[in-house]
Amino acid sequence: MVGCVQPQEHTADAVNPEDSLSMMTSYGVNTLISDSGVIKYRIVTERWDVNTVRQPSRWEFMKGIFFEQFDEQFHVQAYIQADSAWYFDQQRLWKLRGRVSVRNIDGLVYTSEELYWDGIHHEFYSNVFSRVVTPERTLEGTYFRSDEQMTRYTVSNSEGSFLASDFDDPEPADTTTNQPQ
Repeated sequence: MVGCVQPQEHTADAVNPEDSLSMMTSYGVNTLISDSGVIKYRIVTERWDVNTVRQPSRWEFMKGIFFEQFDEQFHVQAYIQADSAWYFDQQRLWKLRGRVSVRNIDGLVYTSEELYWDGIHHEFYSNVFSRVVTPERTLEGTYFRSDEQMTRYTVSNSEGSFLASDFDDPEPADTTTNQPQ
């Protein structure tokens, strides 16, 4: 006996957008970024992937990234370096990972394993161990928040060295008149 058999179509599962490849990959990048015609940053990276298919869309810098931040006269104001980075363009958010280092013109050096740079609120923040070294003091803590210039910052759950003038106690702290009865 001969039977009728319907041919079976073999199809693969659909490709997820999360599995998509980059729309653009550039190697050996050294580029300037401007805002309203004024050059603000220089980015140097070995590899730059742009993926607009994934949600949220992003730029990926898996081989490391180096930033220079400039003022209006094109003087360097800060350096930022990380082992890897992601830029989420819709949120204007940078995520820097690995050996993250920031150095500004005032001598501040920030180091951590992770740092976020919020372009909408113009601030840096981190929820992992961070170290801030200035010419006057060294601070370490597990929560960090700062403005983009790294001039006003907060380190919480911290340890470090402080000057006596950092505290608003007008009376000397080590006298017998301040001792409890």
